[in-house]
Amino acid sequence: MTEPPGAAVSLAEAPPADDTSRPPAAQRVLPLRRPGRWIATAAVLVVVAQIVHGLATNPFYQWDRFRYWFLRPTILDGLLITLEVAALSAVLGLLGGVLLALARLSGSPVLRAVSWTYTWLFRSVPLIVVLIFLYNFSALYKTLSLGVPFGPAFVTFDESRLATDMAVAVVGLSLNEAAYASEVVRGGILSVDQGQHEAAAALGLPKGYQFRRIVLPQALRSITPNYVNQLIGLIKGTSLVFYVSLLDLFGSVQTMGSTYPGDIVPLLLVATVWYLILTSAVSVVQFYVERYFARGATRSLPPTPLQKARAGLAEARARLRREAAV
Repeated sequence: MTEPPGAAVSLAEAPPADDTSRPPAAQRVLPLRRPGRWIATAAVLVVVAQIVHGLATNPFYQWDRFRYWFLRPTILDGLLITLEVAALSAVLGLLGGVLLALARLSGSPVLRAVSWTYTWLFRSVPLIVVLIFLYNFSALYKTLSLGVPFGPAFVTFDESRLATDMAVAVVGLSLNEAAYASEVVRGGILSVDQGQHEAAAALGLPKGYQFRRIVLPQALRSITPNYVNQLIGLIKGTSLVFYVSLLDLFGSVQTMGSTYPGDIVPLLLVATVWYLILTSAVSVVQFYVERYFARGATRSLPPTPLQKARAGLAEARARLRREAAV
């Protein structure tokens, strides 16, 4: 007897269900193919290999003369002057930037106006113009004096004796750096949540203590990376002090290049490598300073370069094993 269409089938007559007691067949997860990434990687490696090959084999670079000049006393003396100018300008510029930032955030309209005008002026005028202007400052003011404003002077200084090449370089770079540092510091202070200020004020803490112990440590997380960028720019900006007769690293290279015109290219490479070393050292310090101030702000500290390298190698080995097993 046949069942009419659409009739229900009894459980006894239903086909047997799948046996769930058997484990499903193991399925292998295949990695996603990324041919574009491999092509781009191969192209970049080819370009890098060509650049390295050109640097190593092109006789125009004169690597033997590069080795000769790299540690010459003249170059090292200029390097020390560069470090001295950069260090003094960085400290004075940061101190000036903090004062300008606090003035910009103060309740006094006069302090805010003066701070804004200073920042606007020195961010608008090129650094080379500031240095040359200070170098010729004695033409405007032959003497400097301390005394009663608009009244008699108690102590008088000869400006030409005070304005040495080193002083002109440090003052010019510091004035320029303070304008940029003020905005970095002000941005870092404004990045602190307003609730922190209100909580500190509710506890009755003095303003100075609030700034040193509550606001500044939190602001430094934002200030550090931005100011290190300024510091790197300052190190490169020291090359301009050559125009005020101070023989820094770049000035020494220029002088030696004039004396030995056949060694201009290796001398420029010497300056390039030394600037790379200086900025790389600052970048390393920046990483560990940021890592220090990240405590309490992140669940785990950022990995160090060595830890990143180990993790990258382990990931590369695991990827190669997975692709070899396909």
